Amino acid sequence: MATPPPFMNSNNPNPLTQGSSRLPEDTVIYSIYPDNPLSQDSLQSLHLQILNAVSPFTTSYIWQHEPFTLSIAFHPFPHLKGHLRFGDNLNDEWFTVFLLFRISVAFPSVSIQVHDSDGDFLLIEAAYHLPRWLNPENSQNRSFIRRGKLHIIPKSALPNPTLTESLNFLIENEQAAVAQDSMQSVIQNRITGYPEKAKLNTHSVRVRVPVSVARVFKHAPSLISLAVEGFYDRDMDSMKNAAKMERFLKGGKGGEEEMVTVAVKMSRAMYAQLMQQRFQAPKCYPMPPKKGDLEAELGMKIACGFEMMYQEKKKEGEEGKGSGWKKYKESLEKSGYFKGLIPGSNEYKRLMENAEEYYKNSSLFSKTRAMLNAPVRQIDEILSLPYSADEFKNEDAPPSDDDSWLYSGEDELNSALQDRQKEMELYELKRKKKKSKEQKDTGASSSLKGEDFDLSELVTTMQGFIHKMSSYEGAEVPNDRDPKEVELDVERFMKDVESVMKYQGDENVTRDMDDDGGSSDMDFGADSSLLMKAADESENGSDMSDHEDGEDSFMHSYSDVMNNELKSTTLKKSFVHANEQTSVKNEGTSNATEDMDEEFSPVDVDVNLVKNLLDSFSCQQGLPGPTSNLLGLMGVNLPKDDNKGK
Repeated sequence: MATPPPFMNSNNPNPLTQGSSRLPEDTVIYSIYPDNPLSQDSLQSLHLQILNAVSPFTTSYIWQHEPFTLSIAFHPFPHLKGHLRFGDNLNDEWFTVFLLFRISVAFPSVSIQVHDSDGDFLLIEAAYHLPRWLNPENSQNRSFIRRGKLHIIPKSALPNPTLTESLNFLIENEQAAVAQDSMQSVIQNRITGYPEKAKLNTHSVRVRVPVSVARVFKHAPSLISLAVEGFYDRDMDSMKNAAKMERFLKGGKGGEEEMVTVAVKMSRAMYAQLMQQRFQAPKCYPMPPKKGDLEAELGMKIACGFEMMYQEKKKEGEEGKGSGWKKYKESLEKSGYFKGLIPGSNEYKRLMENAEEYYKNSSLFSKTRAMLNAPVRQIDEILSLPYSADEFKNEDAPPSDDDSWLYSGEDELNSALQDRQKEMELYELKRKKKKSKEQKDTGASSSLKGEDFDLSELVTTMQGFIHKMSSYEGAEVPNDRDPKEVELDVERFMKDVESVMKYQGDENVTRDMDDDGGSSDMDFGADSSLLMKAADESENGSDMSDHEDGEDSFMHSYSDVMNNELKSTTLKKSFVHANEQTSVKNEGTSNATEDMDEEFSPVDVDVNLVKNLLDSFSCQQGLPGPTSNLLGLMGVNLPKDDNKGK
């Protein structure tokens, strides 16, 4: 047994046993949970029953990459699970959803969960009909298929449900979780027509292929998906295999291999992938002299796809280095196993050999090797028996299906876009009606509409809003903010203030005794001196028992200092003042005007509030904005500015 790489210890789990944190692209994953815990034998029995129930729908279906499968799993508890890569053929995903709904009807005591690399795609499909509280952040473990219907665990029942809690809730309160009819209709419309729709997705085409390829088609027609995948995803190494055609042209000798015409069934997506790719036939491949022979060209692409797939799977099977090895190697690189060494160096090669040896002795290696070897063994078994072109001569291949759908995709796309547009318009219409009703109800309750709009009520509503939203706990802090970001040591702060005030008092006493006339190191300026002096007077006043008088004296002094600071600024002009009208009336009296310049007149808070709100609302020009949003929270609907622009 090889020694595991050094990074595999208790703190660094074995990547061979770890699941990928990220779902593979274009893959649908599903799980079937029985209501009651089942033993292994009972679970195996359920497994076989479900596969038998769906087999009538899947027997003749051509899957893009992988067929519908189920396996037994025991974590976190016994259940059935499966995954299916649908690639470019989205019909495979929705056909899978159809099968899951049929399973939920045939087996009413199970709950089914399904998602893909985009998340809960059933909820995405019904996005315009979701409850307002449901969003991607709180949708985990909420959507399930049960008894032929979509179920959503209500937030009021389980704010943050675990899988176990959701499954128990479905068993005990199934009716409370049934999704609304509009959501059910959207999902049912998406899977309506299956399994007949699955047959429409199949395209039959006549092709001219080597007899070896025809024999594989005859005994294993489902391998067409691997052949098309091998052709479509080819690289330089696989194209070298196609140039030799060692397996399907008798050692690359095309002249010795007979060609026959057969009908091949594939999905429309596969047919499109073959048609859209230009590919030069290998020199060893016998192509007819006549150019433009579609049957021969498609047959050549399929035969080359079989060769590339066969050789690639065979190589990966011998090495056991499929996707499992790639993930294993990536985990080694991320963990720093190669220590930043240059690939190809002696130390790097030594570490790589150690990792390969450990991987080959793992259970994942044997499983990967068996999986990769499966199509290779199947092809070898089919071609191991004698065969010839005679067995295909008496078979009359039907003509190819009409492929006009390949060139009419624009109409289908426009139709799908129109359906989605209608759904959006209906959603907007319902939203506007609801908003209009809410505004009408709000307007009736607040009497703030049209010509009867009372600005005094706006002030009252704003004050009520502030008192309602505020509390002894202070302002609401965002969830993502660290509450320890700002800290205040009150005792330390008060001690520092007292020390400054005492220092300032001592400075005033000793200032006359300073021969140099220099200032203190802690010079807070003239205004600060006034402030500290006011504090000293408040502290050392004759009536020390009258604490409230001391505070009033301090605040008056503080206010005087602040007014002095702000007097030279333009802050005064930005507010409407209580005696502004009086000032205008008495503008002929110079003394009154001078007094107003010398002091800040009181600010009318209510008038400024209304003025600023109306100015901000007018700047929105009828569009959504901060003012309308804020007033909307208070249930206030300002009338439109009909005089705008006049």
